[in-house]
Amino acid sequence: MTLTDPQESAADAPTDVATLRRSVAAGAVGVFVHWFDWAAYAYLAGTVATVFFPADDSTTGLLAVFGVFAVSFGVRPIGALVFGPLGDKIGRKRTLSLVIFMMSGATLAIGLLPGYDSIGIAAPILLVVLRLIQGFAAGGEFGSAASFLAESAPRRRRGFGVSWLEVGSLLGFLAGSFVFLLLSSGLDEAQLTSWGWRIPFLIAAPLGIIGVVIRNKIEDTPEYRALEENDTVPRSPARELLRTHKRQLLQAAGLMTAMHVPFYAVLTYLVTYETDHLGHSADSAALLSTVISLLGLVLVPLFGALSDRVGRKPVFIGATAALLVVSTPAFWLMRTGMAGTWIGGLALGAILAAILGTYAVWSAEVFPTRTRQSGLSISYNVTAALFAGTVPYLMTLLISATGSTLVPGPYLMVFAVGGLVAAVSLKETAGSALLHPEDVRESTSAQESTSVQEESAA
Repeated sequence: MTLTDPQESAADAPTDVATLRRSVAAGAVGVFVHWFDWAAYAYLAGTVATVFFPADDSTTGLLAVFGVFAVSFGVRPIGALVFGPLGDKIGRKRTLSLVIFMMSGATLAIGLLPGYDSIGIAAPILLVVLRLIQGFAAGGEFGSAASFLAESAPRRRRGFGVSWLEVGSLLGFLAGSFVFLLLSSGLDEAQLTSWGWRIPFLIAAPLGIIGVVIRNKIEDTPEYRALEENDTVPRSPARELLRTHKRQLLQAAGLMTAMHVPFYAVLTYLVTYETDHLGHSADSAALLSTVISLLGLVLVPLFGALSDRVGRKPVFIGATAALLVVSTPAFWLMRTGMAGTWIGGLALGAILAAILGTYAVWSAEVFPTRTRQSGLSISYNVTAALFAGTVPYLMTLLISATGSTLVPGPYLMVFAVGGLVAAVSLKETAGSALLHPEDVRESTSAQESTSVQEESAA
């Protein structure tokens, strides 16, 4: 059987732009909803603590809210283990619709949930359950969306197409921050605690409905349909991944860790760093964070497009090498004053944008179609659980232990080296076919598994 890329014959078709737009909308809407919810919950943490936990100790309530936040991160690998293989077995379209339905439904339920004063201990218990559902569903979002976008985008514009996944993330984060700003400036504390905090969570419901409608109207990807036509849809994609693609799994994990750590360091921890260690006001810190996010909205798709022209390897290696060189000087600059803080922060933001523009598409191209969603889901969510959520805690702990506010620089350098090692070990994949040989010829491991099952049945 001849190995061909279903996208190749349509690479120059005039409908490519329209197809790319529909694919981007379907792929990015879920991450937008997820990060909108993430930002709303993070910014409203103090109010949520007041509503859902006893008022005796505000600090304990706030810690409990952040504990619930951490638990939702911890459950994501479980969601990845479920939705990753499921998407490789039943298709990208179905898991895309399922995860956004679960995420937006749980978010809506939080917006309607009675507080501690109304139902007592049931309130925090239900909050935990709903956050667990959100985290479980979020564990399937990235792998589904990245696989779908990579397999839907035209071959020569794949980097550009997949980069919009991260544009959706940044837009969701900014939208959540903006809604919080409107609420905090337009409502007093009593109104915010009484009903205002519910608004962002209720907004997620129509966003989720729009996402479900968009995703239900799309077709599954050409590559997945090719698996169905060739009768090579995997029976046990997770098992096949771990048996035959451990190297690719580790390489993708290296790329993703080099993204997770600077992402959370620059877009979330930097605000705390400025206020706690540099003495800047919360307003000025939030302004810099917003500008860095806006810079990312412009640069991420540009770097994705650049990787289509010059390759994933030069862009990603250049970005991680820059992170290795610039990280410590950037944090040194931040200690020199407000101008230095902006120069250092924007430099790190530009480097992060280059990483965001390339890591997802390169990771997607590493895996064969048979196990692509499993590989992306597991590598992304396991590294997120291990390294993303721990960034603020570990940086705070290291600064306290060493007494040096330069610690975040060397910390970022460690993960830049990890990203460089992974990138150097990978082949260039820009413009490559997403169907690998095993996608049109059932893999040896799968055949062996099937033979064992048939012998057992006999």
